[in-house]
Amino acid sequence: MKSISIKAEREYSVNFDRKWRDVIVEIAKAHEKTLVVAPVELIALLKMDTNFEELKSKIQIVSTPSGEAAKSPEFLLKMWEICGDFGLTRSDCIVGIGGGATTDLAGFVAATWLRGITWHAIPTSLAGMVDAAIGGKTGINSEHGKNLIGSFYSPGSVTIDESLLQSLPARDFNAGMAEVIKAGFIADPVILDLADDAKKNISELIWRSIDVKAGVVSADFKESRLREILNYGHTLGHAIEKLESYKLRHGEAVSIGLVFAAELSNLLGKVGSEVVVRHRELLQKYELPISYKSGEFPKLLDLMSSDKKARGANLRFIGLEGVAKPIWLENVTGDELADAYERISL
Repeated sequence: MKSISIKAEREYSVNFDRKWRDVIVEIAKAHEKTLVVAPVELIALLKMDTNFEELKSKIQIVSTPSGEAAKSPEFLLKMWEICGDFGLTRSDCIVGIGGGATTDLAGFVAATWLRGITWHAIPTSLAGMVDAAIGGKTGINSEHGKNLIGSFYSPGSVTIDESLLQSLPARDFNAGMAEVIKAGFIADPVILDLADDAKKNISELIWRSIDVKAGVVSADFKESRLREILNYGHTLGHAIEKLESYKLRHGEAVSIGLVFAAELSNLLGKVGSEVVVRHRELLQKYELPISYKSGEFPKLLDLMSSDKKARGANLRFIGLEGVAKPIWLENVTGDELADAYERISL
């Protein structure tokens, strides 16, 4: 079995070449009680497993709302009530299987129930595999923005079962490619070459993207400095997600944010226009948006100012001074941001 080790507040492995239902059965056998958090379509598949029948007295399954609705404070309260009703103790565990919203939720519930119990992540989307389930960031959304309520709390393990991608809609696969491409621009240029044919190279793309994040997270678990490079494209991206009421996929909003960050880097004289062009071409290859509505900048600026990545009154962005050469762009003026935004405006 291939694996990548991550050293955070504890060491855990991202495991490849495992079947997701086998992993759930294995986890359930190791605990008195296991709470499985999953979207309804995966629950039906889990119940088809012949091993599930003998374990169902030890497992409770909770179906999540779709998408970001799973990360609402209201559903979080419901999850805590379920934990109490099920009688989860510190020796029990939670398994989150689904997209990034599901694993974010499962991880935060685990972090806060009894001040922390074991949890395991089984991401089912490309974005979840290369980003959301990796690194120990857990959280839910508030009316003020995305992931403003959260914790750093690593899973006991992450399982990557690529067979789950076979039923992934094209739009969701493409949205996940935004995070893959981000990893290429901040750390691993080989990813950018492989991304010319993602379907053919998907195994290596997933491995390399996770390896990038694992290296960063292991060096800076709680985002004191280095880990901020993973936010490349996310400052504007999160603001767009909020403004769109999460109707855009996370990767679609990040795609726009990546082009904005590249354009800002170019405007400030940090990177050449050829790097900006490469952003646009690669993202468009996966039918990802690279521009946004021209009249929305004032609203987006307000949302960015309330983002958790802001420091006081100062907005900070991760930019580039070359491929795989991320830099911090601090004290950027409002005029400079407006000029960069104009370059991506519809």
